[in-house]
Amino acid sequence: VMAADRLQFHEMGLDDRLVKAVADLGWSQPTLIQEKAIPLALEGKDLLARARTGSGKTASYAIPVIQRILASKQSVREQDVRALILVPTKELGQQVQAMIRQLTAYCSRDVRVADISGKADVSTQRPILMEKPDVVVGTPSRVLAHLKAQNLLLHSSLEMLVVDEADLVFSFGFESDLKNLLCHLPKIYQSFLMSATFNEDVQALKELLLHNPVSLKLQGSQLPDSSQLQQYTIKCEEEDKFLLIYTLLKLQLVQGKTLLFVGAVDRSYRLKLFLEQFGIPACVLNSELPVQSRCHIISQFNQGFYDIIIATDEQSLAEPAASSSGKGKKKKGPEKGAKTTDKEYGVSRGVDFQNVANVINFDFPTSVDSYIHRVGRTARADNPGTALSFISHTEVGALEEVEEALGGDNAETALKPYEFRMEEIEGFRYRCRDAMRAVTKQAVREARLKEIKQELLNSEKLKTYFEDNPRDLQLLRHDKDLHPAVIKPHMKNIPDYLSKKHARLVLKGSSKAKNVPGRNPLKSFRYTGSRSKKAKGAKS
Repeated sequence: VMAADRLQFHEMGLDDRLVKAVADLGWSQPTLIQEKAIPLALEGKDLLARARTGSGKTASYAIPVIQRILASKQSVREQDVRALILVPTKELGQQVQAMIRQLTAYCSRDVRVADISGKADVSTQRPILMEKPDVVVGTPSRVLAHLKAQNLLLHSSLEMLVVDEADLVFSFGFESDLKNLLCHLPKIYQSFLMSATFNEDVQALKELLLHNPVSLKLQGSQLPDSSQLQQYTIKCEEEDKFLLIYTLLKLQLVQGKTLLFVGAVDRSYRLKLFLEQFGIPACVLNSELPVQSRCHIISQFNQGFYDIIIATDEQSLAEPAASSSGKGKKKKGPEKGAKTTDKEYGVSRGVDFQNVANVINFDFPTSVDSYIHRVGRTARADNPGTALSFISHTEVGALEEVEEALGGDNAETALKPYEFRMEEIEGFRYRCRDAMRAVTKQAVREARLKEIKQELLNSEKLKTYFEDNPRDLQLLRHDKDLHPAVIKPHMKNIPDYLSKKHARLVLKGSSKAKNVPGRNPLKSFRYTGSRSKKAKGAKS
């Protein structure tokens, strides 16, 4: 659809206060899913919508929900819960609430929203629900707990039900909670099912929840094409992965906000400690950390406090039934420490990282879905992005699966080999080995414990102190050094002879404008043999 032909927000018959809030958010026009879904939802239709993460799904149901509540308030009716939004994770719950608050900026008295997905105690949330907010956001288990405690009554008031990231709601083990929850709902209500993929679980949900739905299958390709998202692979074994990440970051060949995905929590700390020795700060997003800390890390990353987050796919993504299945059947998932991880949590999706310029798969994901969801964190909305995957010989099979699933005949979404000559960075190898030797298993274990203790303290601080002193929240950083050993000062600096040798490369790759459309920061590291020989010759 040409931009000019798009149905605009002000042409949808929305309340002026809603149109004004949308304008404040800087949305000049609806995304494809918003343009299709909002008018249908306003007609009262049930919707089953598949669209890529980052395509504007949340607003495509939030706007009609708010509009319908505003319209119903024109006649005098008692205050009640009219809409329920079910989400798979606490983080997503917070995001949905934040989005609705932004959209109701001019009508916050008329449309009140409460997020009950996080926080520990059901009884502390009771007073919020006693006020009967118009919209309740929560995970199925949390909503069911409140229904059972009679803190929430929906059977006479509910008018709209949304299940966001429906495929995940099932895979996070909420199936029985969801089915039990349905008994507490009225016979007739409007439903929206939002999902990035249509699998059997979503089919089953559709039968349960939807009545003559309109199905919207938008953006059949699950990732943007190469004009927006550049995908590269580079074949390298274990030591070279560390060498590569060090040089890419230290020489600033990778610029802008970067998500680094690794295969297990221990690896996250290993990589953090490794980078720390070169003075490269990074945060680890670990599901063992308290939810307040995780959300704070993400919001500070989004505000530009730091550029690098190291994350894993959590076990709950790879093994939906791991928690309930028989003992000893576990596939290889995250290692021993994973017992305490939070099942309502998976970084590769359901968490909104903003303006991510690069996703780097330090360890290649084990499934096609996981690849799509990791890489889908960049090139969102209309922003460009780059994905770079390091492939060791054991990961070639997984890469082939991804190539087959994404490529088919379509070269537009294909992964291209990243033209990179390892011999050019050979001079950095000795420092890389030094740093790798310093990161022992013991150091990783200590760092991991130290961070969890640190973040538990932070979490308490976050909860109480910062409620009273919101400004000070900015002072708390999560990318501090964790290394117990003294870091040798020479490791942080690049010696002159190495930096001069690479000066032309760095200059070429370090335009100050981060992630300018049309130029790819990763592409800056390209060589032709003859040029590098000439350059060497010229220097000597």
